[in-house]
Amino acid sequence: MSILITGSTGFVGSNLASYIKKELGHSIVKVTRNQDQIDGEVISYDHLFSSNVIGFSSYFHLAGKAHDLKNKFDESEYFKVNYELTKRLFDRFLEDKMAQRFIFISSVKAVADSVEGDLREDYSPNPVTAYGRSKLKAEQYIQDNLPDDRTVVILRPCMIHGPGNKGNLNLLHSMISKGVPWPLGLYDNTRSFLSIDNLCYVMKKILDGEIQSGVYNVADDETLSTMELVSIIAEISNKRPRIWNVPKSLIRMVAKVGNVLPIPLNEERLDKLTENYLVSNKKIKNELGINRMPISAKEGMIKTLKDFESS
Repeated sequence: MSILITGSTGFVGSNLASYIKKELGHSIVKVTRNQDQIDGEVISYDHLFSSNVIGFSSYFHLAGKAHDLKNKFDESEYFKVNYELTKRLFDRFLEDKMAQRFIFISSVKAVADSVEGDLREDYSPNPVTAYGRSKLKAEQYIQDNLPDDRTVVILRPCMIHGPGNKGNLNLLHSMISKGVPWPLGLYDNTRSFLSIDNLCYVMKKILDGEIQSGVYNVADDETLSTMELVSIIAEISNKRPRIWNVPKSLIRMVAKVGNVLPIPLNEERLDKLTENYLVSNKKIKNELGINRMPISAKEGMIKTLKDFESS
């Protein structure tokens, strides 16, 4: 069984390729932008789209332009990568009559940037950012062109983390592990996370068994609050957590300055650090017969944070 993976050099793609080879023994063909790597296991996008390369049992489309908290990218860049590339690859899948599965990694941000209660698959999408809107447009193209005889799965993960991953968690770890006071003590929020181990397990189950074509959220079973994260980081770093209850109005004022000046906190990052964002994973677990995810939210987070410590 040969599996095509785009985004194979990224955080999720590299983990998935290693996991599938180890757990299932399938051969992996990685798609890269590098024109010079045309061999049995790595091909370029140009080679894929311009040749008659066929025979992949499954397509995993993980490549995409990630959400940019520094707002450096033009809106058109998101649609070029997240929509147009997805469209081309899905059309290629439809042409490959030997391919049986297409798995597209979208995002919960294709639905909403903020939610009340648990985010479920039946929420009416209303993304605000160019990132979310570009992912939703790709989803809609796929759903408008579903084949009757093959499986097409759209996965909407929440915030993915694991060893080797950076982002807001790394910023939080950097502060707490250095003994810097955490100034957001007045914010009481809870959110869903997704360990890379749990995501790879779900994708393995999709390859292993049967699943109905459709859209599925992916998240850990439990949620974590920011205060819990601060405590976990402090414990791993052998630090005593220093939490300051700085007035929210002052924090927001500093974040507005960060919209203009290159300081660690801006309004978008503040919202991500303090929002409630709960994601239901019941549909995917019921569909795949999963009782519990392999590792708990806390176990996965400790694994990620220990990697930050070692690096």
